[in-house]
Amino acid sequence: MRTINCDFLVIGNGLAGLMSALHLSTHGQVLVAAKKKPSDSNTNWAQGGIASVTDPQDTLEAHIQDTLKTGRGLCDEDVVRSIIQAGPDRVRELEKLGVEFARKNDGSHQYDLGQEAGHSCRRILHAGDITGREVIDALLKKIDAHQQIMLQSDLMAIDLVTTGWLDVLGPNRCVGAYFLDRSKNEIIAIRAPHTVLATGGAGKVYLYTSNPDTATGDGLAMAWRAGLPIKNMEFVQFHPTCLFHSEAKSFLISEAVRGEGGRLVNAAGEPFMERYDKRGELAPRDVVARAIDYEIKKRGDPCVYLDTTHKRSEFLEERFPNIFSTCLSYGYNISKEPIPVVPAAHYFCGGVETDIHGATALEGLHACGEVACTGLHGANRLASNSLLEALVGAYSTAQSVIQHNDQTPRQQIDVPPWQDGDAVPSDEAVVLEHNWNEVRTCMWDYVGIVRTNKRLERAQHRIDNLSKEIRQYYLEYEVTADVLELRNTTAVAALIIRSAQLRKESRGLHYTLDYPELGEPASLHSTLIEDRPGGFP
Repeated sequence: MRTINCDFLVIGNGLAGLMSALHLSTHGQVLVAAKKKPSDSNTNWAQGGIASVTDPQDTLEAHIQDTLKTGRGLCDEDVVRSIIQAGPDRVRELEKLGVEFARKNDGSHQYDLGQEAGHSCRRILHAGDITGREVIDALLKKIDAHQQIMLQSDLMAIDLVTTGWLDVLGPNRCVGAYFLDRSKNEIIAIRAPHTVLATGGAGKVYLYTSNPDTATGDGLAMAWRAGLPIKNMEFVQFHPTCLFHSEAKSFLISEAVRGEGGRLVNAAGEPFMERYDKRGELAPRDVVARAIDYEIKKRGDPCVYLDTTHKRSEFLEERFPNIFSTCLSYGYNISKEPIPVVPAAHYFCGGVETDIHGATALEGLHACGEVACTGLHGANRLASNSLLEALVGAYSTAQSVIQHNDQTPRQQIDVPPWQDGDAVPSDEAVVLEHNWNEVRTCMWDYVGIVRTNKRLERAQHRIDNLSKEIRQYYLEYEVTADVLELRNTTAVAALIIRSAQLRKESRGLHYTLDYPELGEPASLHSTLIEDRPGGFP
């Protein structure tokens, strides 16, 4: 088995991972493990932008209060204040790295700030409707020319390697990870004194999602199997508006479209959001997603519509060039006809429990970005705070790693070769496909936007049975990327269900018909799942 050594291992190649690598590179050699291509990440798909205070008419306090209000009482206020206050400096750093945010064309050269739900004013920095792509392209250019950073594609993480698992004396710490090198179809080990998890979210747990195919919860599942606490996994954000078309795969219609005046109407052409919330289309995402879900089920329609026909075609093409052209390719001219949309799984507010600096309960392991739960989002994420958290979190995580670097033991820990045992190549791909579909359908039907105790019980029973089947399959057959993703997705599904069952109230993104109201003040707590290493309760 090949073993690669580096000073810092970063697992993930989105904004959090790439920025962490750039900051760490001043103190040693960094290896960034990309699951597929370097550009494949949730960040690359982000349309809206980054929420940060840049307008003199805006205030940090207003952004803080908007975030706290959206989080429905579960945000950590100290974390919220720290991240939002650090935002402007980190945005300026991003600009120095080559990211160009849209400016007004009125000669003022001021930012063309977007408006999104839950924000009390315009504060979304954007690059049209391909902000994430512009950010990733700029960072990859810097990393490609960097001597201290090696970005390796096609590395699918399998599991973290810890001294506790290796039976090494002393405190338990992370010393690297095993990977499947998809390009060579071999298993390798990467050994490092410090590992940063920046693997993003897990939207592919659900049948309908705005996330790319890489979002299978790998980092979440690995951290859980290593015995780390997993926090607030019941809070899954469903984006209200994904394009509803049989051939459109996970195409998001940005929240910024509603921010610029897009109106939600049902199949009869009737606006409906005012019936659910006085803020209408600019209500927080959980409110809008539930309203759409209710409207669809009440009328028996397959979708609702986002109407922008009252906006000038020139404006729509300039402000939303990617959305305009993509919808046109599917037969919808959004200046002349409304866009069919449905909610889809989008973002995880929960994750691996960390402090604001990305430190986890396991020495040698940090986490940042969507995989981490810092306390910023609480029970619901304010729009465009995700890229902000990834940007600020990458910096603070890197600083924490560097600070711990001097105290880190330097002895080389032997990582044993991967043991295949009696595993054989699989000739049962149909089993994987069936289990994959069953997991995602089960989660969509029973653990979606609206939940009940009975639905959660049904989901738990099915996912528990599938987990046993998949574990047996994992042990009997040689490791493949499909097996690993199914294993991780099922583990994350089980964590979501267990967390949802612990919350006996409706709060933020967790809405249950059995407890439709907010709980008493005593319910203002986070859910925490902490199992033994190996994933055993």
